[in-house]
Amino acid sequence: MKKYLPLIILLFAFIKTNAQYSGALPSYKLVSGNDWAKAKNYYLLTLLQQDAEAAKLLKADAGLAKLTADKIALLKSSLAECKDALCLPAKLKFTDDEINTVAERLAALCKPGSALDKLIKTHIIPSGTYFQFQTLAPAQLLEKAWRQDAAAINHTIAVYAEGAKPNYPQIDSISYNVKKRGYYTLMYDCSAEVNETVNARSLFFEPSLKGALTYLEVNERMQAGDYEPMATTVNKPAADKVKLTKWANYPYTHIVVPGAGPDDPNTPFSGEGMLRCKSAARAYFAGKAPFVVVSGGAVHPFKTKYNEAVEMKKYMIAKLHVPASVIIIEPHARHTTTNLRNDARIAFRYGISFSKPGLIVTDKYQNDFIMNMDKRCLQELGYLPYKLGKRLSDTELEFYPLVNSLQIDLDEPMDP
Repeated sequence: MKKYLPLIILLFAFIKTNAQYSGALPSYKLVSGNDWAKAKNYYLLTLLQQDAEAAKLLKADAGLAKLTADKIALLKSSLAECKDALCLPAKLKFTDDEINTVAERLAALCKPGSALDKLIKTHIIPSGTYFQFQTLAPAQLLEKAWRQDAAAINHTIAVYAEGAKPNYPQIDSISYNVKKRGYYTLMYDCSAEVNETVNARSLFFEPSLKGALTYLEVNERMQAGDYEPMATTVNKPAADKVKLTKWANYPYTHIVVPGAGPDDPNTPFSGEGMLRCKSAARAYFAGKAPFVVVSGGAVHPFKTKYNEAVEMKKYMIAKLHVPASVIIIEPHARHTTTNLRNDARIAFRYGISFSKPGLIVTDKYQNDFIMNMDKRCLQELGYLPYKLGKRLSDTELEFYPLVNSLQIDLDEPMDP
């Protein structure tokens, strides 16, 4: 019995962890297909492209094959018939009937032991990317994930081709004036590009997916893929160090510093960001936590070329002498809600302990805001990505990251 004891302990730990996180596993590695913007926005569709058996099953289905043929025919006819710029991207969006038809076919094809069933159990559930649906049966989870990805594609096309308002118009709007005469040429060329890359053997969603990604690219809005895969590149020294960390030696697992973008497009780093970094550096050197997560994307001002997290890291190393090997960049967040959500994702995937709190270090105004941010998180994300602890001072606030933060956000294509 003694010789089996280590295995029993290991199995118990696995079961406990699996239950605690509703099947999401810290060890799971996202499948990118070398396109991180696509994978992070539309993970189910990325997996369906990458999994040969699942793709084969879908291509063999008569109903889905007809949908592919109809969508390609509509795309081709739009190039000949659309005389208005917005007519072209509209043809690439999914209709409600198409979404419902696909949902029915996927549920029917997701039989126990099928390629789709295996995909759900070996990728979708462990990834946590559709965490809100984790407790559903595989066929139901697949249907929900499909509906989410379809809605995400339609949202991307609406904002970055049709000019609909994004959640934050001042920083995330389309780059073009859709009413200008020359915009028709751009939309025609985008549809022509999609037409060149799809054929009768394409998966049913690929024309629309290719369209959404093309619109993001021509708007220079592929930021979701920036710096990925971070754990093996820009964050590798710290990610490797996490595995060796003795958490009992510190009161907090890590310090998270939300970014503050400048107003001037030629200024890489704001004074407010510098002051937040100074507060965080003091907390680090006081031994409060072994890691510092600097969080913020290329946000302010509109289409800035500077990234908040990257500039914060540079400043902390060069001016504050914080070791580079303890700084983790989170370079995608576009507002305070996702500073904390994205931090939770990194903590989970890098193996930072969830059993004790992290420490938010920022200015008084932002901590006041975070203390009352629950309603905004529920409105914009649909859940709380954290549980707040004690307010230690004007600049320091305890928090516990939550695993439901892994859920993809369908209407934030630059930071899903």
